[in-house]
Amino acid sequence: MSNPKYSPRPRKLFLQPGVLEDEEDVISERSFAGGNLLSPHPYIEITPSAAHNLSRISTQTSLTHVAVSRLDSGRTERRTFRNNTSRKLRKRAIFKNGDCNIIQSRIENKRRLRFLQDLFTTLVDAQWRWTLIVFSIAFLGSWLGFGLIWWLISFTHGDLEYEHLPDKQEESDWVPCVTQIYDYTSCFLFSIETQHTIGYGGRSTTEECPEAIFIMCLQSIVGMMIQAFMTGIVFAKMTRPKHRTQTLLFSKNAVVCQRDGSLCLMFRVGDMRKSHIIGTNVRAQLIRPRKTREGEILNQFQTELTITADGCDGNIFFIWPMTIVHTIDSSSPFYHLSASDLLQEKFEVVVMLEGTIESTGQSTQARSSYLASEILWGHKFDPIVNYNKERQGYEVNYSMFDNTQPVDTPLCSGAELSEFYKLKDIDINGTNEELLAVEISKE
Repeated sequence: MSNPKYSPRPRKLFLQPGVLEDEEDVISERSFAGGNLLSPHPYIEITPSAAHNLSRISTQTSLTHVAVSRLDSGRTERRTFRNNTSRKLRKRAIFKNGDCNIIQSRIENKRRLRFLQDLFTTLVDAQWRWTLIVFSIAFLGSWLGFGLIWWLISFTHGDLEYEHLPDKQEESDWVPCVTQIYDYTSCFLFSIETQHTIGYGGRSTTEECPEAIFIMCLQSIVGMMIQAFMTGIVFAKMTRPKHRTQTLLFSKNAVVCQRDGSLCLMFRVGDMRKSHIIGTNVRAQLIRPRKTREGEILNQFQTELTITADGCDGNIFFIWPMTIVHTIDSSSPFYHLSASDLLQEKFEVVVMLEGTIESTGQSTQARSSYLASEILWGHKFDPIVNYNKERQGYEVNYSMFDNTQPVDTPLCSGAELSEFYKLKDIDINGTNEELLAVEISKE
C-alpha cells in the first residue's frame, strides 16, 4: 500500500494451511477513524515489501474459529471462541429448508376477513388438519341443514302424523312427499343419500310435492360443488411446487477461494430427480444492516449479488449439480471483507432457485441461506460428476455434495488482493525497465 502509516516490514503470516504463527508483526489494525470506513475490523495488511510473500490459508469455519486481535499493549493474542457462545449470531430470515422466519402479528379483525374472501388460497396454505376440519364441517352442516329442510317439508305436508306414517299409508291411501320417512333421523339419512347419490332404494321423492323436487335438485348441486371444491384444494395441496423443492439441494456451506486470480464466494445447487427444472434461474441477495447518509439505520437492507455459473449468468442449464459463483470485485459488497472480518460480521446470504417443473409445468422456487459462520474461507467443493464407463453415462455422487477441501487462499480482502496484484505488476515492470536501462548503458 502507498499509505506511509503502514509498517514497511515484510510479514510472513502462515507457514502452512490452517496453522497460525503468533508473530509480533502478523496483524496491524486500522482504526475506524484513520482506516477503511467500510471495514472497521482488524484485517491483514499487505505491504510492497511483502508482495512476494502473499499469505494464504485454508480456514475452516467449524465449531471453533481462531481470530487474532490486537491488545492494548500492542501485542497479538490467539483467541479461540465458539460460534454459539461467545458471539451472537444473526437470526435467520430464511431457514436452511427454505421456510421464511416471518411471524405475522397484530392483524386487525377487518383485515382477517380478507383471508375469507380468498378461501381457496387460505385452505391450500392451511395445514392439513384445518383443511379436513373445514371439509368435515361443510359436509356435516349440509347434511344436517338439508335434513332439517326435508323434515319441514314432511311435517308441513302431514307425512309425520301417526295415520300417515309409512306403516299406515296403505290403509289411509296417503301419498307422502318422500317415502319411508318416520322422523328427523330418516330425513337426515335421506339427505345423505340425495347429496351423494347413494340411493339404497328405501327412500325416494314422489310427484306429490314440487318443493321436494326442487330441494332434491338444489341439494345435488350443492353437494357436487362441495366435492369439486374439496377435490381442487386436495389436488392443489398435493401438487404444490413447494413439495418439488424437497429434492432441490443447496450445499450446507458456502466457500470462499480464488478462481482466475479473484476471490469468489461459491455455493452448490443440485437436483435429485430425473425430471429437470426448465428455465432455471439462480439469485442471491445479501441481507445486512446499512446506514444511510442521513443517519437512518436500515436493519434488513437487501443487496442483489451478481452471480455466474460456468461462465453464464444466473440462467443455467440445470442437468447436474452446479457451483454458483459470486466474484468479489469492486462492485461486490464483500470487496473490503477479509478472513478476520468474516469472523465478526453479521449478515445473511439468501439464495433462490426458480424454474418450471418439467412434469407439471408449474413454477417453483427453492430457497436457502448462509450466515457468516457458514462460509468456509479457503475451501473449494469436491467434484461429484464423473463419467461412468460401465453405465455409459455421467454419474452424480450425492454423498459428496457437501464435501469441501482446503485450498491455499489469501486471507486479505478482495480490495487488498487487487492492490497486491497492481504492486506486483509495477514491481515486475519496474525490474524489466531497470534491466533494459542497464543493457543500454553497457552498449
